[in-house]
Amino acid sequence: MNAADGSTTEAPTVAVLGLGAMGLPMASRLSSDFPVRAFDIHPERRAEAEERGATGCATAVDAVDGADVVVVAVRDRGQLDDLLWGAAGIAGALQPGAAIVLTSTIGVPDVEAVATRLAEETSTLLVDAPVSGGPARAGAGDLLVTVGATDEGWSRALPVLEALSGTLTRMGDAPGAGQAMKTVNQLLCGVHIAAAAEALALADALGLDPQAALDTLMAGAAASFMLGDRGPRALQAYDDGGAEVRSRLDIFVKDLGIVGTAARGAGLAAPVAAAAEQLFLLGQGQGKGADDDSSVITVLSPERRTDRPAS
Repeated sequence: MNAADGSTTEAPTVAVLGLGAMGLPMASRLSSDFPVRAFDIHPERRAEAEERGATGCATAVDAVDGADVVVVAVRDRGQLDDLLWGAAGIAGALQPGAAIVLTSTIGVPDVEAVATRLAEETSTLLVDAPVSGGPARAGAGDLLVTVGATDEGWSRALPVLEALSGTLTRMGDAPGAGQAMKTVNQLLCGVHIAAAAEALALADALGLDPQAALDTLMAGAAASFMLGDRGPRALQAYDDGGAEVRSRLDIFVKDLGIVGTAARGAGLAAPVAAAAEQLFLLGQGQGKGADDDSSVITVLSPERRTDRPAS
């Protein structure tokens, strides 16, 4: 890597922990620029990371050995605590001065609590950097990344953050600021997915061809990223096997729960977000938690109409 003064600096060693829908493509992207050590509890995911250029590690502790930057992609606070202090126990194995880049959405209070404990027990730097954009953009290094970090943490993690992001914004100088911005982002994302499902379910109920309705909506002022991205998969949700899972429905149960907690804490009513949250909760209650979040359309309309005229 070339430094600002034109000199050459050694690329930092990066560990990627959690090789799910987002972690695996992030590991793949980073492997093109950095030496990457990857870990997941599922051996097949470690093998896939190796096929994409990373070094698969048998344990999380092995992965962080000598790592300058540790990218963490876990589902929630429980998994993060287990990774740091539980069965995986990497907190005591981290290299002094290493930066932990937390890409997960866990909410402001939780990230602040984790940052405080890490500061008290280790010399590592927590960089609060939740990501948004989906697996395809993760693999292309085109994510939206919102960051809360100290100057030292920001500086240490910056090469990795730049490699992952298309839009990189430092929202504040301490962990929590990134989560705050991601909470606002997830309010809109959750509402937009629910609204897209509702619109397509209504089109179907009115006897319209769903694909024609989706194409028409995307050509006008009603278009949105979520309608265009989730709409096709929402229509596939009725097929045998359902839609390809790119973002689980229960992720938005978690994220909209974070939104609701944050809004109440700020004394702000968020009735539209609350309505969207109920729709995702209904889906989870119907056993759809592991399905793609676009399948929330089947909560509104369990079956597609079969009596419409042929187009």
